[in-house]
Amino acid sequence: MSESEKRTRHGVEYENVGTDYMEQRQLQQGAAGWVLLAGLGVAYVISGDFAGWNFGLAEGGWGGLLIATLLMATMYTAMVFGLAELSSMIPTAGGGYGFARRALGPLGGFATGTAILIEYAIAPAAIATFIGGYVESLIGFGGPVVYLVFYLVFVGIHLYGVGEALKLMFGITIIAVVALVAFVVGMVPLFDPANLFDIRPTDAAGASAFLPFGLVGVWAALPYGIWFFLAIEGVPLAAEETRDPTRDTPRGLIAGMAALLVFAALILVFGPGASGSGVIQDSNNPLVEAVSSAYGGSNFLSGFINIAGLAGLVASFFSIIFAYSRQMFALSRAGYLPKVLSLTGRRRTPYVALIVPGVIGFLMALTGNGAILINIAVFGATISYVLMMLSHIVLRRTEPDLDRPYRTPGGVATTGVALVLAILAVIATFIVDPTAAFITLGVYVLFLAYFLFYSRHHLVAQAPEEEFATIEKAEAELAGS
Repeated sequence: MSESEKRTRHGVEYENVGTDYMEQRQLQQGAAGWVLLAGLGVAYVISGDFAGWNFGLAEGGWGGLLIATLLMATMYTAMVFGLAELSSMIPTAGGGYGFARRALGPLGGFATGTAILIEYAIAPAAIATFIGGYVESLIGFGGPVVYLVFYLVFVGIHLYGVGEALKLMFGITIIAVVALVAFVVGMVPLFDPANLFDIRPTDAAGASAFLPFGLVGVWAALPYGIWFFLAIEGVPLAAEETRDPTRDTPRGLIAGMAALLVFAALILVFGPGASGSGVIQDSNNPLVEAVSSAYGGSNFLSGFINIAGLAGLVASFFSIIFAYSRQMFALSRAGYLPKVLSLTGRRRTPYVALIVPGVIGFLMALTGNGAILINIAVFGATISYVLMMLSHIVLRRTEPDLDRPYRTPGGVATTGVALVLAILAVIATFIVDPTAAFITLGVYVLFLAYFLFYSRHHLVAQAPEEEFATIEKAEAELAGS
């Protein structure tokens, strides 16, 4: 295929690179099986059970957050089935970017990858503010020093090696799961349904004890329903470091999602059900405050939840650092972002892609506003969900004979449900915080402008995602001859 044909077909130009280029951009292979991937999926998300979800109570009341969570649980479950199929077909470090690159072309791939990158660069910043809240409950101070220490320590561990990082992450996640189980067991005896509805109804349309902020409260609570599951879609980013990605990635995705559904249901019912929704609606450490309120003061359980709950926040913080580095690595390796960002060191870790978003995330954490940071992360996430589900539908239509080691139950009907709900979630981000949504949209547009004016002329032909596209084109030409 000539350069002019490539430019005509996709509006992009490729650069051929030497073997040194790819040798300097190698990840450690065979570092994880499906159990570690399932643990990674839970680790990405588990902080959402410890803090962040409760802000949805302030937006929609318990009823509004319940409906929002049910809708988002449906969206994520359907999406995970779609991603399981896509990851079995295209097992590269690009994850969602690689899927969209195959289905929607270079612009669609870049648009998906940068949306995911926004999500993963900002989500740790939000989690850092919650870590600060839990640390302050323990020792009396939090803030920037705590944020800096956690970024330095956990970026440093990732720089040391992926196998070590994933195993440590798995251990931390187990501690967090124990904390969640202890919390639920401790709150069940004090559960009172009346506590769920202790937020006074407003005069909004449709307001009631169940929906104190009316029907619009359901919309406003959607981003916080998402927080129970945000980042599970990052599991495919570990594909190139997995022993058998076509089998392990789908199994890890689905097992992780099943665990998250159980945790979300238990926390949403027994947290506010024992303490009262109004007590924890604005808290940075809601589980600790829920226990203290329910028992009339601090006790052994609240202390344990505070210490072990910190492990849940650390698990997500730690794991999403992994995710942002792999997403930036893949986009850079293929030339969509500056190529220096994909350099790997002696231990096969993408050190530049670990450090640069870490600096950005730390600076964002200095705002101290976890709720706004959640909305920014959710904006990027929901844009990527729309594009990934569209990619699944497009590939089912355009390449029905493509090898699919795993097939989505229900096919495009399943991912179609996820697509519609993702579009609604994008709209919800503008309802909750239009300023944050429009600022994030502006950053997203700048990324797209970078692609249109520069990087589309400098893509790397040897990058795995681009090779997939080249094979696709060759196969299509062969079939048509």
